[in-house]
Amino acid sequence: MQPDCRITVRNSADLIAVTPYLLGFHPSDSVVVIGTVGPVVSFAARHDFLAPDDEDADVIAPLVAAQEVEAVTLLGFGPPGPVDRTVRAFFRDLQHHGVRVLDRVRVTAGRWWSYDCADPLCCPPDGNPVPSPHSPIAASAVFQGHVALPDRRALVEQIAGVEGEQRERMRALTAELCARGSGPPEGIERAGRYLVQMAEERYSSGRTLTLEETALLGVLLADPVVFDHAVDRTRDEDWRVALWTEVTRRVEPVWVAPAAALLAYSAWRAGLGSLARVALDRALLHDPTHRFSWALDRLMAAGVSHELVDDLHETVREWPEGSL
Repeated sequence: MQPDCRITVRNSADLIAVTPYLLGFHPSDSVVVIGTVGPVVSFAARHDFLAPDDEDADVIAPLVAAQEVEAVTLLGFGPPGPVDRTVRAFFRDLQHHGVRVLDRVRVTAGRWWSYDCADPLCCPPDGNPVPSPHSPIAASAVFQGHVALPDRRALVEQIAGVEGEQRERMRALTAELCARGSGPPEGIERAGRYLVQMAEERYSSGRTLTLEETALLGVLLADPVVFDHAVDRTRDEDWRVALWTEVTRRVEPVWVAPAAALLAYSAWRAGLGSLARVALDRALLHDPTHRFSWALDRLMAAGVSHELVDDLHETVREWPEGSL
C-alpha cells in the first residue's frame, strides 16, 4: 500500500497509533511493515503470521525492495509466540536484503514492547500503553481523510453483496436482461461506453445509478471493450471508489468479477491498498481466470506502485500467454 497522504511520525508509538489508518482497519494476528523516508510514512503492508513450521519470510523483502524507503519498522499485533516467530523471520530476511530496520515492536492486549530498546525508562518490562485513538497523530490521519474500521472483516463486509429486497430486485432485473439476449457487438460496445460515462457523471456529482441501470452496467462490463473503456478512464478520484463499490455490491454474483476488478484498480490508484486487496480477492473468487485481475494481483503482490504503471492494459498484453 502507498499511503495517499504524508504523515510525519516521531517514534514507534506514533507508528502504532497511525497504523490502523494506513491500513483502513485495526490489524490483529499479523505483522505490519511500515516504510519511512526520514520522518514521513511512505509505505505500509500487512502480512498474516507465519505458520509454526514456516520460517521462510521471503515474501516481505522483495515487496519492500520495490519501494523507495530509507528504513522500515516491524509491528506485530497479537500473542507473543506468533508475533516473535514472524517478526524474527521477517527481520532476518530484511537484513539479508540490506534493508535497514529501525525498530521491532510487539503489540499485545493494549500494550506494546520494543525488541530493540533495553532502556527501562523508555521501554519498561511491562510495556507501554498503546496510544489513545484520540492522539494527535491519529487526529492528523483522520483530518487527512483516513478511517480505521474495527478489523479486516469489516472491510470485506463493506463490499459484500446487498441482500433482502435489493438482492431480489437485482436478481429479477438481471434475469430479464439476460432473457432479452444480446444484440450486435457494436451496439453492446456503444451502450456500454455510454453507460460507463453516465455512471461517472452521476457519481462525480454526488448522485447514483438506479438498480435498473446498475444491472445493465454489470452485464455490459462483461464485454472486454466496455471493461477496457472503464479501465482506461480510471483515475484516482474518490468517487470512482464509491461508484465501483456500489456496482460490486449490487450486481449478481456471476457479474461481480469485472466490477470488483474496477473497484480494486480504482482503490489501488487512490492509495487504498487494503480495499484494493479485498476487492481483488472478491473478483478472483468469482472468476479465477479474469486476466486483468490476475495482472493486478501480481503487481500488488510485488509491491508495485500504480505510479510506476502508466498503462495497465499494456502491461497485461505484454504478459506471456498462460503466465497469469
